[in-house]
Amino acid sequence: MNKRFRWLISLPGRLHIKQIQVIVTLTVTAVTVFSVLIASLMLYNKFSSSAEENTYLNMGQIIEQVSSNLEFYIGGTQNIFDILEKKIDSTSDLEGTQTRSQLTTILETRDDLVSAALFKPDGKLVLNVPSVPLRPNTKLTEQSWFMSARKNPGDVQFSPPHIQNLFKWQYRWVVSLSKQISYTDHGLNKTGVLVLDVNFRTIDELSHRISLGKKGYIYIIDPQGNIVYHPQQQLIYAGLKYENLEPVLNYSYGSYEDDSTGEKRIITIKTVNPTGWRVVGVSYADEIMTTKKDLNTFIFRFLIIAIALVLLVSILVSYKIAQPIRKLERSVKRIENGDFRALVPVSGPYEVEQLFKRFNLMLRRVRELMDQIIHEQEAKRKSELDVLQAQINPHFLYNTLNAMTRLAEMGRSDEVVTTITSLSKFFRISLSKGNNIIPLRDELEHVRHYLVIQKIRFKNKFEFEIEATDEALSCTCLKLILQPLAENAVYHGIEYLAETGHIRITAEVCGDQLVIRLSDNGIGMTEEVLEGILSGRKRSKGSGSGVGVHNVHERIRLYYGADYGLHYESELEEGTTITITLPAVKMDGASEE
Repeated sequence: MNKRFRWLISLPGRLHIKQIQVIVTLTVTAVTVFSVLIASLMLYNKFSSSAEENTYLNMGQIIEQVSSNLEFYIGGTQNIFDILEKKIDSTSDLEGTQTRSQLTTILETRDDLVSAALFKPDGKLVLNVPSVPLRPNTKLTEQSWFMSARKNPGDVQFSPPHIQNLFKWQYRWVVSLSKQISYTDHGLNKTGVLVLDVNFRTIDELSHRISLGKKGYIYIIDPQGNIVYHPQQQLIYAGLKYENLEPVLNYSYGSYEDDSTGEKRIITIKTVNPTGWRVVGVSYADEIMTTKKDLNTFIFRFLIIAIALVLLVSILVSYKIAQPIRKLERSVKRIENGDFRALVPVSGPYEVEQLFKRFNLMLRRVRELMDQIIHEQEAKRKSELDVLQAQINPHFLYNTLNAMTRLAEMGRSDEVVTTITSLSKFFRISLSKGNNIIPLRDELEHVRHYLVIQKIRFKNKFEFEIEATDEALSCTCLKLILQPLAENAVYHGIEYLAETGHIRITAEVCGDQLVIRLSDNGIGMTEEVLEGILSGRKRSKGSGSGVGVHNVHERIRLYYGADYGLHYESELEEGTTITITLPAVKMDGASEE
């Protein structure tokens, strides 16, 4: 069981699109997923349609309930208005104490009844309950409830919510019921306007209790499009919120979709009788379609589980089918890992047996070709080393002879003699009897003679020091790897300094590596030059070609491998440090001078 479990864990990295196991697995999985997906889509369409229909139905029921509550409330208020009208019509003495007491008793039957008053057509007060002085300059005859009652005699008029400011000591947010009526005063038939003010808070509470999701709400408008109630009424008056009322006025009952605010909303409308008010429900599609979202989640999880189960079953079945072929694959992998001496065992069905025989013949031929290629590559590698060496020597010789010419022109014969002496020793070490590998001691002596020449050439513009541990001096290295680096330090690092330059060369053994560092306090290099110096790309004008450094790096890599070579660290105006890493190989014998 543990073996099979480990096999399942390592399976993804071993699969290939053309494997029998992969083909069987993908085919079975694709057919199953396709079938499940078709069934899921059919179920989704069915359930989502039902969910949407239920959403519209639920919204309609909620709005219907609000409308019924308002109709019941308004009907009760209108009954009280009718009672007031009958009481006033049946009373001949409106100014009597008994009449005022009866009207007060009627108003006290409900807490939301604020006041009642009777006015003459010219706006003069006939009677009001409670008895509060009338506020002057109210322009009563110009108020909407008064004008509506005068224009529509015989019908009760309902005003939009407003501040009732007719009486002193009262500023109430009310809805006014008004009607032009006939009454008798001291035996005379007269016409007046009866108004009953109802506290708007009750209507607000009836509407505010309704919740249509987290963002949904309801609002009420009158037949003219005036807002009777809105949970964000102050924002609308301030112009900070917008309601698209034009489509609402075209409906007395029904639902439609609206996206005028940038979000998809479902608008449901119901007209309240007898006021003609419209109760408008606003629901947001992203909230009310929760059933669709739940269905999406269920289908997604169902698909994931189905795919996982199908994959597991198909992998196990396909494993049994592909097991004989996998035995062949494991045998071939031994060859892939480099074991070209081992032949593939010839066993299995006829087709597999024939394949093994042909593969063994091919393997023998591959071994012969590999031996031939190794021999050719060795010859090529030696020739590349010789070519790189040939590039470095002329490069150094040109710079040294140019320095000696300048010294001779300036008549500095002692320095010319010293230079020639150092140059002769320099070339004697360079020859090294044709050996490419020399003791590190000789390589350090070689670069010391070079720096002596350059120090004379540059009039003691720089100082240098060379330090090496005894363990490092007992190691060997590739010859002519330090001189090109020292040359770059002089020409491109120290030559342009205003103060005295300093070059320091150290060598030590760190673990199994020989580490040589050459550092200077020159002008340093930019990141662009630093990135391209080892790649052999042409550097900027006036900064040299970099062929010497590139060739040193390539020689080390060709001879010792890609793990060894040069590493640069440099900062402008700070200096440069070059680290050379080589394998720490001890000398077999003493070097020859």
